[in-house]
This record gives sequence, C-alpha cells and structure tokens, in this order.
Amino acid sequence: MSQGTLFDNLKKSFQDVPVDADKDNAIDTTSFLEAAESLTTIFAFTPVKNDMLGNIKKLRDRQAAAPSESSTLQTLVKNELKYKKHTASEGLLWLTRGLDFTAQALRHNASSPSAELSTSFRAAYADTLKPHHSFIVKPVFSAAMSATPYRKDFYAKIAGGETGAGKVDGQMESWLAALEARVQILKEFMGRGGGGGGGGGGGGGQV
Repeated sequence: MSQGTLFDNLKKSFQDVPVDADKDNAIDTTSFLEAAESLTTIFAFTPVKNDMLGNIKKLRDRQAAAPSESSTLQTLVKNELKYKKHTASEGLLWLTRGLDFTAQALRHNASSPSAELSTSFRAAYADTLKPHHSFIVKPVFSAAMSATPYRKDFYAKIAGGETGAGKVDGQMESWLAALEARVQILKEFMGRGGGGGGGGGGGGGQV
C-alpha cells in the first residue's frame, strides 16, 4: 500500500506559507522556515542542505531573541538592521539564493523531460550561486552535482509508490510555483536593500 508521495509527507509546503499582499507581500517567518527545512529532506545534496539548515538556524535564533519583531521575514530583517546587526539578514540572503538555485534546477528539469538532474543543477548553479562563490567553494559544488541521482530514481523517490504520474506532476508544479513566488518576493525585497546588502560571506558554508 502506498504511503503517499514525498509531497504528501512534507511537514510544510510552500503553498501553505502565508503571504500578506496588503503588507507588501510579507511572508510568515515560522511557516517559511518550516517549508525551507522540509525542502532539505528532498535532496541528499549535502553542501546546499547543510548551508540551508545553517541559515535557517540563524533566522530562528533571531526570531527567538526578538519574537515580537520577527513575525514576518521582512520585519525580522528590518528590525535586526536597526540594531546594526546582520547575521539573520545575511542568513536570509543566502537561504534565498539556495532556494532560488533549487527552484531553477527543478524548473529546468521539469521543462526538459530528457534532462538528467546533474545537467539541470549545473545550469541553475551557473545562474544563481556560482557568481557569489569563491574559487575554494566552486569545486565542492561541482563535485556534489556530479553525485546527484539519476532522473528516474529521483522521480521514483518523489512518487513514493504512487503509480499515477499525474498526481506527482501536479503536486510538483504547485509546490514549485509557490516556492518560485516566495523566492521572487524575497529577491525583490533584498534588491531594495532589505537584506542589508551582505553578499560576500554566507551562511553555513557559503551557499
């Protein structure tokens, strides 16, 4: 008996992360971090996974330290910067870059039915993380992308025993579109200076 797809079993999906359009697309902090953490269970892609978890921790630490000022990601960042601090702000910057990398890779793969995951992740890496990585970090990611699973194995894992491709494809599209929408909101926010402009460092290991 099928235990459902991987999407059926995620603790939190990006579709379930509230966005308040009346407050400049404010994104709920707790839900977003839960969805980002859930995303890390999809891949055994160690460099990205470790850095995402490290950046999630930075944001949660700030949220715990100032809960009344951290209900949304945008207010968390703005309030931290008021105190001349930027640990969580840089964490959000690098988390967003990691999520953008993942979203672009999966969108490329979904749009290219014959492409292997390694091809899609390399294309996404060139457009997202690579420009921000040092010459020391780039080879680490290059090696990791060579170890990505075969396409057929990856989608079999997502299906989790479900035999109908339509359900999995629909769930993937809904989840991916929601991820892309929230990443775009955050990129626009930080593009306006919301993230404090910190770009040289990185969370965890420079995602």
